[in-house]
Amino acid sequence: MKRHTAALKIRRRERPGEQNEWQLQEAKARFSEVFRRARSRGPQRVTRHGKEAVMVIPAEEYDRFSRRQRQGSLVEFFVKSPLVNSGVKLDRVPDYGRLIDV
Repeated sequence: MKRHTAALKIRRRERPGEQNEWQLQEAKARFSEVFRRARSRGPQRVTRHGKEAVMVIPAEEYDRFSRRQRQGSLVEFFVKSPLVNSGVKLDRVPDYGRLIDV
């Protein structure tokens, strides 16, 4: 157990003070610090088995990202388009398919 703790301390010394990547086990043990750093220094990456798993980000940043995705429907997008009165013709000629002999 002490060997594991020593390894974590050595790994922390090797990284600069701007650590933003955490192994899951370390993030769980030091969640308050992960939380504080996410608020003060930006997104914190949590890995599991060496692969990126999740990001811890401030709520305001999440709201900003999720609001950007919900800016209205596709119909509203086209209605607000600067091309609405540009004279572009979008009417299509009906296409009833090809005539084939059966």
